Amino acid sequence: MVVVHRCLLVRSWLLQVILLHTACEMGSGQLHYSVPEESQHGAFVGHIAQDLGLEVGELMPRMFRMVSQGRRDYFEVNLQNGILFVNSRIDREELCAKMPVCTIHLEVILDKPLRVFHVEVEIKDINDNAPLFPAAEQNLVIAESTLLGSSFPLEGASDDDIGSNSHISYKISPNEHFTLDVQDNEEHGESLLLVLKKPLDRELTHVYNLLLTATDGGKPEQTGTAHLVINVLDVNDNAPIFNQSVYKIKLLENAKIGAVIVSLNATDLDEGINKDITYSIRSVNPNNLGTLINLDPSNGQMRLNGELDFESITSSEIAIEATDKGLPPIKGHCKVLIEVLDVNDNAPEVTVSSLSVPVLENSPLGTVVALISISDRDSGANGQVTCSLRPSGLPFKLTSTFKNYYSLVLAEPLDREQVAEYSLVVFAQDQGDPPLSASSSLVVPISDVNDNAPTFAQPSYTIFVKENNPPGAHIFTVSASDPDVAENALVSYWLDEKLWPLSSYISVHSESGKLYALQPLDYEEVKLLEFQVRAKDAGLPSLCGNVTVQVFVLDENDNTPAVSGPAEDTPTLVKVPVAAGYVVGKIHALDADSGYNAWLRYELQDATSSPWRVGLYSGEISTIRTLEETEGSNIQSLLVLVKDHGKPVLSTTATFSVSLVASAQAAQTDARLSRMGGSAKPLADTANLYLIIAICSVSSLFLLVILVYVALRCQSQAKEAMMYGPGTATLVCASEVGSWSYSNRHSHILAGVSGDAGAKSDLMVFSPNIPVLAESGKELVPNATGQIKAPPSHTSKNKRLYEEDGMDTATFLTI
Repeated sequence: MVVVHRCLLVRSWLLQVILLHTACEMGSGQLHYSVPEESQHGAFVGHIAQDLGLEVGELMPRMFRMVSQGRRDYFEVNLQNGILFVNSRIDREELCAKMPVCTIHLEVILDKPLRVFHVEVEIKDINDNAPLFPAAEQNLVIAESTLLGSSFPLEGASDDDIGSNSHISYKISPNEHFTLDVQDNEEHGESLLLVLKKPLDRELTHVYNLLLTATDGGKPEQTGTAHLVINVLDVNDNAPIFNQSVYKIKLLENAKIGAVIVSLNATDLDEGINKDITYSIRSVNPNNLGTLINLDPSNGQMRLNGELDFESITSSEIAIEATDKGLPPIKGHCKVLIEVLDVNDNAPEVTVSSLSVPVLENSPLGTVVALISISDRDSGANGQVTCSLRPSGLPFKLTSTFKNYYSLVLAEPLDREQVAEYSLVVFAQDQGDPPLSASSSLVVPISDVNDNAPTFAQPSYTIFVKENNPPGAHIFTVSASDPDVAENALVSYWLDEKLWPLSSYISVHSESGKLYALQPLDYEEVKLLEFQVRAKDAGLPSLCGNVTVQVFVLDENDNTPAVSGPAEDTPTLVKVPVAAGYVVGKIHALDADSGYNAWLRYELQDATSSPWRVGLYSGEISTIRTLEETEGSNIQSLLVLVKDHGKPVLSTTATFSVSLVASAQAAQTDARLSRMGGSAKPLADTANLYLIIAICSVSSLFLLVILVYVALRCQSQAKEAMMYGPGTATLVCASEVGSWSYSNRHSHILAGVSGDAGAKSDLMVFSPNIPVLAESGKELVPNATGQIKAPPSHTSKNKRLYEEDGMDTATFLTI
């Protein structure tokens, strides 16, 4: 294609040269050539020598030279062949700019002869210049609110070529919003306009980058481009938009003041001040949260401005506004939903209501003592509470009646006498981490019910009282205790006279329990008083207790010995001679007392020269030496002193007559006595026999009484389900010959006096064993020697008690 184009150009140039030559020949005398611009060095222009009618050989001799007027030497003539050729690059646009015809004038000068020829070389335009825009980039600013059809002038391109090579057409890169409009006005020339064909939206496209292309009419055509930058001018037509329409925030109630709750972010598709946003709170629900939050208007950071409390605010809804600075300003909205998360910051609360105290000790199981409610302002596990009682082992329990409501009920039987008051703690603990707890202390007093009978310290009391006491003497004090309180513990005393009438012997003070002997006691009449003292409280119904009291009457030496036997005027006949130690008779004496007081000893009043002696304890009268017959035929009277061992010693005298007769006289006396119906010795033997029979009878009777008493005691124990006091009361007497104990026991015998003076109810027994004595709940235990030694404090205390009761201190035995 380039070769064909060049051929066409050559042909055109040749034609022009021929025509120019013809014109010169016709009259101008000048040559006219044409050559395209941008021809290469050496490009043929024309046969200038030939066209001037010159010979090639004469060119040099005639000093052929060519002068260009004020310009560079664009052309040269080859003197060897007379051809005009292009010497240097020719740029028509540089030489002639936009002139329609661009020529270069040459003067050809020859000497010998001097001739001057004028040659014109027309520089033909070729399309060697592309359209050129004055700026590679054109910037336009168009408001997004511009109406459709609006046009905006553009700077068109220019082409340094001429003719059709400079005719320019325009186009822009494909787009939806703009088109080109070229207006050709003869007066104002050509105008290039950018026309808006579709509404703009800066928020969709804020800048358009288009390529404007200018194409000339040359062959081949050339193009030039310019970059169109169309900036869409913002109009405040967009409201701020938050990146979330609803912000859901979970916030711990113990969040620190100043902590960022949420960072709000709103954007405005506008620009400039139209996109500058300020944040504000429109409303807060609940209202009390408004003072606890702070919103930064510039950056949208919401911070905690106070202390949260889940129990006051569990959730909140905050309406937020974002306002731009356009005219008029436009607002965007969002919501912030805050969920306050509970923290275990509230301890349980224990409330006790309807406390029904005191509680009767006989209240049935399940009795409601108090109503208890537990509350915890926290939620979830932090508000779940367990409830318990402390300490363990109490007769109460908690029963759940409803959620967090409990009843304090009786779980085990009560006994006020064991525990009169209970101090308990209701302990509540939640399940938070860490757990919190609370407690409430309760005092539950137990009210008394008369469920305890009065009880004595001992099941029985043994009292020793000397006979011949003054009337109304205080002999003992019984005391019963009742573990109940108030009137239920108010004890009164009286004697139980169902079995035996005792009102003439003993009385008891109803309030103090003091026992009084109403009349002097006589040991010889009453040796033992056994009765029951009953104690009754003042409760409703009243309850009773009893105790067995044994009052042993202690013998006093108030009876002198009584002598029995042959009459003083009836002597005892003794046949002499008799050997030493011969028993002639016996003094029979009895003492109504007992023990030492009844233990008799015999002495002769005047025994210095008498051949007689009397047994110290037997009363037998015997000879000291042998009596001869020479000492017979006389009557001797012996005065025997009978004394007891009492204090003071009581005594009596007895006269024993002895008639000494020789053997012959004795025979006569025996015959005479036989005629009288008896003798003295058989009478004495008879008296001894009676004494033995009486002693055996009394002993048998005593044994029978003991058996009956034991039977009655066992029956009484079975009825009353209680054990009576110590065993057989023992009265211990000490003397130089050993220990003698009086162990005769008469159960419920009020007046035990025998009608026979010789039939005594005393049994003298040697006993090395000392029984246990009980005093005030403490036992006195005998030591290894059989003696009982009470502690000094104990002995002195009891002696003092007996003295205060008006009793003789001798009644209290210290063994």
